[in-house]
Amino acid sequence: MISRKLTATVRKRLNQFPAVTLLGPRQVGKTTLAKSLGKETDSIYLDLENPEDLEKLSDAREYLLHHRGKLIILDEVQRLPNLFQILRGLIDEGIELGFTTGQFLLLGSASIELLKQSSESLAGRIAYLELTPLEVAEIDPASINELWIRGGFPRSFLAADEEQSVTWRNNFIQTYLERDIPQLGPRIPAETLRRFWTMLAHLQGSPLNAANLAKSLSVDGKTVARYLDLMVDLLLIRRLQPYHANVGKRLVKSPKVYLRDSGLLHTLLRLDDYDEILSHPITGESWEGFVIESLIRAAPDRAEVSYYRTSAGAEIDLLLDLGGKHGVWAIEIKRSLAPKVTKGFHISVDDIKPSKAFVVYTGLERYPKGGGVEAIGLVELCGLLYEL
Repeated sequence: MISRKLTATVRKRLNQFPAVTLLGPRQVGKTTLAKSLGKETDSIYLDLENPEDLEKLSDAREYLLHHRGKLIILDEVQRLPNLFQILRGLIDEGIELGFTTGQFLLLGSASIELLKQSSESLAGRIAYLELTPLEVAEIDPASINELWIRGGFPRSFLAADEEQSVTWRNNFIQTYLERDIPQLGPRIPAETLRRFWTMLAHLQGSPLNAANLAKSLSVDGKTVARYLDLMVDLLLIRRLQPYHANVGKRLVKSPKVYLRDSGLLHTLLRLDDYDEILSHPITGESWEGFVIESLIRAAPDRAEVSYYRTSAGAEIDLLLDLGGKHGVWAIEIKRSLAPKVTKGFHISVDDIKPSKAFVVYTGLERYPKGGGVEAIGLVELCGLLYEL
């Protein structure tokens, strides 16, 4: 089993807060992580998709009160929204009795709705953490290409061979469309949502053009916005917002859209192996999305992320505003062993004046490229961010 970097943080938050919510898409490893923490203390685990466990909560207050003093792990907690008011009362009563921390560990796969439900009831009593697919720091650095090709969902990455990895990803996508999303409430035909998801895959790393998507799907702009909100809510899509500042130039104002897991991107585009991916026009954008996601995961939680692009085409793939003495880091991404820094990147760096500027490439050596820009490998740059 791969040791998850977030485990120590979850343990720390449980020692600080009465309740901790662990967010993440299905099959990302939330249950495995929670159960491993549960073994360290007196705990009880309930899966709210299991009818037997749901039945135990028919009188939720009485049942949970019976297990006071234990760490109570509630999986897929968004399935029972009325539970949050009960949890609030139990937490407050527990605090009065001396149970000030570590009462509940809540797991959920739909972030916006769960955040809304829990924040209204548990404000000041709960901490939120996101478990992503596997990170660069959690694998052997020699397996970076495999992580890019297969993506970071543990069962895809750890599959015995490429065929089994592809099969798992296809089944994951189909299950999400036919079972998981309908369970969350939206009544969207699975085939329509699959077409939308696939369209986004073809547009990996492009500024969002909702009007074109709406026309292709024969729906209106509001419907496209609703579909996109859903995919973002499910932690499957990232909207990378544009940088906004007074730099005296016209800036692109549309967010860029990325599938957060490169393995799912490849499967939606029917790219099943390394050779097919390298020969496809999406290769550069796929690698770009993979690097961006890896760096955002490695950066401190306080970091603000964006991209920079002028109407004339000068661009920075990723800006990390780390705050304080660390300032802003500007990052260009190249899938090459001999990366060339574009004129547009140098122009953008002159506009932004970041504290550091890097071009991330597929090699390992770190060296200067001129103009204050350094070439650096992904593993090393992630390491610099983890140290912050």
